[in-house]
Amino acid sequence: MRIRIVFSAALAALGLMFALPAAAHAHGDTVKVVVTGQREGHVTADVTWENDGDAIDENVAATVNAASVDGTRTMGPWRLVRDPAAAPAGWTTAEALPPGSWKVSVDVGFPALGHGDLEVAVPVVDPAPVASATSPVTPSAAPSSAVSASASPASAPAASSAQAPDPASDSEGYALWWTTAGVAVTAVAGAAVGLLLRRRRRVRLDRLG
Repeated sequence: MRIRIVFSAALAALGLMFALPAAAHAHGDTVKVVVTGQREGHVTADVTWENDGDAIDENVAATVNAASVDGTRTMGPWRLVRDPAAAPAGWTTAEALPPGSWKVSVDVGFPALGHGDLEVAVPVVDPAPVASATSPVTPSAAPSSAVSASASPASAPAASSAQAPDPASDSEGYALWWTTAGVAVTAVAGAAVGLLLRRRRRVRLDRLG
């Protein structure tokens, strides 16, 4: 019984070994690599079986290299990772190319050999404009007008009281004026009477002499 079980397991394993190459052979022995461009600097590519165009279900071992068009800069090697924003055949890079024109090449080594290249241009992205900060309103500006407005009613009575004539002061001024005028009249009258008396005295002395 045990011999039969071991023999059956060996046959199943042997059949699986032959089935895997047959499945791979159905897709073909090479993969097709199409570099589709870039998205925000990340290289994008479609990797399919060249024979039937099916997407590759297993992991792909691939390297990405990039060189600037003028040959002064190189980037990579980077590896391809699945692109969640694309179709099942879509792959991309976790790293991003800087702005400029690049010659990109992708080389696949597993599950089969494949190669693709393309010249891509990464544009310069302008930074988002910073919102201009509005100048804060000083707290003293609004209250100053309020204070001036509140102070003006108080100052108005003061000004009106300063300008309005005081009856008591006017009566005192009139009394002082009349007193001064009376003294002056009295002095003038006294001087006139004295002068008249002196003249009469001289007339008498002249008559007696």
